[in-house]
Amino acid sequence: MEKYLYIALFAPLVSSLFAALFTTTPKKKFVGIVASLLIFTAFVASSILLTHVLSGETIVHVELMTWMATGNLYIPFGFVVDQVSVTMMMVVTLVSTIVHIYAIGYMDHDSGFNRFFSYLSAFVFSMMILVMSDNFAGLFIGWEGVGLCSWLLIGFWFHKESATWAANEAFIMNRIADLGMLIGIFLVYWNTGTVQYDGAFAAFHNLDHATLTWIGIFLFIGAMGKSAQFPLHTWLADAMEGPTPVSALIHAATMVTAGVYLVVRSNELYALIPNVGLFIASLGAFVAIFAATMALVNRDIKRVIAYSTLSQLGYMFAAAGLGAYWVALFHLMAHAFFKALLFLGAGNVMHAMHDELDPFKMGGLGKTMKGTMIMMTLASVALAGIFPLAGFFSKDLILEVAFVDHHFIIYSVLLLTAGLTAFYSFRIIALIFHGEDRHTALGHHPHEAYKFMLIAMSPLLILAIIAGFTMKMPFFEMVTELLPATEYHIHSHLTYWIMTIGTQAFVVLSIFFAYKKYMSSSVKIPDGTSKMENSFMYKLLINQYYIPYAYEEYLVKPYKELSTVLWENVDKKIVDASVDGIANIFYYTGKNTIQMQSGNLSTMLKWMVAGTVALLSLAVVFGLAVRYSGEIATILSGLGV
Repeated sequence: MEKYLYIALFAPLVSSLFAALFTTTPKKKFVGIVASLLIFTAFVASSILLTHVLSGETIVHVELMTWMATGNLYIPFGFVVDQVSVTMMMVVTLVSTIVHIYAIGYMDHDSGFNRFFSYLSAFVFSMMILVMSDNFAGLFIGWEGVGLCSWLLIGFWFHKESATWAANEAFIMNRIADLGMLIGIFLVYWNTGTVQYDGAFAAFHNLDHATLTWIGIFLFIGAMGKSAQFPLHTWLADAMEGPTPVSALIHAATMVTAGVYLVVRSNELYALIPNVGLFIASLGAFVAIFAATMALVNRDIKRVIAYSTLSQLGYMFAAAGLGAYWVALFHLMAHAFFKALLFLGAGNVMHAMHDELDPFKMGGLGKTMKGTMIMMTLASVALAGIFPLAGFFSKDLILEVAFVDHHFIIYSVLLLTAGLTAFYSFRIIALIFHGEDRHTALGHHPHEAYKFMLIAMSPLLILAIIAGFTMKMPFFEMVTELLPATEYHIHSHLTYWIMTIGTQAFVVLSIFFAYKKYMSSSVKIPDGTSKMENSFMYKLLINQYYIPYAYEEYLVKPYKELSTVLWENVDKKIVDASVDGIANIFYYTGKNTIQMQSGNLSTMLKWMVAGTVALLSLAVVFGLAVRYSGEIATILSGLGV
């Protein structure tokens, strides 16, 4: 099985390097085809490894080479395929394969076509390192790799100032969080003597509670950055400046899922510090409703879906924080399918509308984009958590976890979020595909995407429908060989059915209100004059609770002003002046002594004699000083020197 591990790991790297060979040449469609085939090869290898793990065979664990070996520190390039990592491998390679194929059509007219596939495949390779490593150091390599690739891809259209700004924001905000994670890894090694998962987790049981708490906090700070948890969340919506396939990959299979994976992988640590786990769950519940409220009013379809991802990440952290690690992983998997489908569908709409993102400027697109409408509608049904699609099983189970563990505030917040999710999801469906045509008057003539793009999206649609039925068999039985096998059941059947039916009714009612409000013939393009647009709550939500404004005014601007003062008064007047002063001394010394090299034999002989006399004089002085050093010392001591 080792060869399949290497194929799964390195096929994306080969894909990236192959595409990189053509980055300076004109667009070549075969680059996208070959890159997609190599990612598909990684998916096939991952599927074979999944079959191996499901059969109950031994875990595949390889050590490629030694990375660091000094003193007691030993860090190999080691990789493991177990029940958790193989789940992530399947999600990453499957979604990535579909995104690559889709991107062949989406990026068809882009001059950076070849470069795009090189970056995209490198993104997948970095994520595979992250999920397959058998130690924290290897995970951190992949962690930084996805950070770098996200910067390249978010800022892919670097000629746009907004794209470069968004890429820098994501990169810098993640570097802040990654410092916390790095401190956490240092603490792991300092207290356990290893960064290998198995060795560190075994040693955690011998550490005091305070040390474990600090390790858990610092590792989670890293997860907060990658998974865009409050207050490090603002980069996620701004990251929509990148091409839509990038958004699909970031939100479904790479980057933001890394934080959840870290907490799930470190379950043996967080099980020992339930106080930190409760904080993670509480923050997750807060982020779930926090993001959902911002999605209610946003007028950018990609940003609405991005806020949806942020909200669903909150659900995942809520489950993981309450100790339901396998539930969090299951929701991560189910969410990947319908969220990737939503983003790719949004990409179809953008192409049809010449990159228009405001759903109020659309309407009636279902007539010309039936395939995209069906896919996005079913993906939204899954996101809303309606039976029998995948989202129902995973989200309903998270609600059960909170209820069974008697965390009723978290349960109530997540339940309210479920209703908001249904409302904002079908708000954009109603505005885009139904109601009156508002786009023709604006000069848009929409068309459906290429057929092969719709065909590529089809596996995501199928999985969004059926993935929930794998919850017990085989998912639960497989992952609980490594994760705690806690099952969550409401003991009273009557209570369970009341809760389930009540939740479904609440969600369906939210969808009804969304359609009633946004399919009306009175829907118009907002122009800032309506009563709602001038309300305090609308302004609060459309401005993201003024958090980006606060960051800009109270962090970015003061830091910029301080940097300017230090640059002008310290860097220029002290540092630069010192360096320039030394350079000037040598420059003017050379300039003034250049006369010595006049080329006149008589003058040069004089300088030679003068130099010889000076050297002899120095030699005599030095010799006398050595000869009479004792007497000189006595005289000096007598003088009190």
